[in-house]
Amino acid sequence: MSLEVRLRSEAVADLESLYDYVAADSPERAIIFLRRIGDRCESLSLLPGAGRARDDLAPGLRLVAFERRVVIAYTLRKTHIDVLRVLYRGRDVNALLSQG
Repeated sequence: MSLEVRLRSEAVADLESLYDYVAADSPERAIIFLRRIGDRCESLSLLPGAGRARDDLAPGLRLVAFERRVVIAYTLRKTHIDVLRVLYRGRDVNALLSQG
C-alpha cells in the first residue's frame, strides 16, 4: 500500500517560486519542470525511505535530490508523507531547514 503525499504550504510556496524563476525564461519549460518535480514527490509514496536521513536538522527529516538542482525535504508519517520544502540547490538548504 502506498502512502499519500501531502505538500506543506512552504513546499507549495517553494514550487511557486521555482515556477516564477524558470518561467521568466520559458513558461512552457517551467510547467514541464514542475510536473517532473511533482512526479518525483509522488514517487516517494512507493519508496518512502528514499534519500538521506537528516535527523541533525529535524527529527525524521529526509532529503532527496532531484536532477542535481532541487532538494526535496520530507518526513515520513504513519499514514502519509509530508513534503516540507522543495528547495533550489543554490540556497542554503541546511539553514532553511533548521529554521523549522
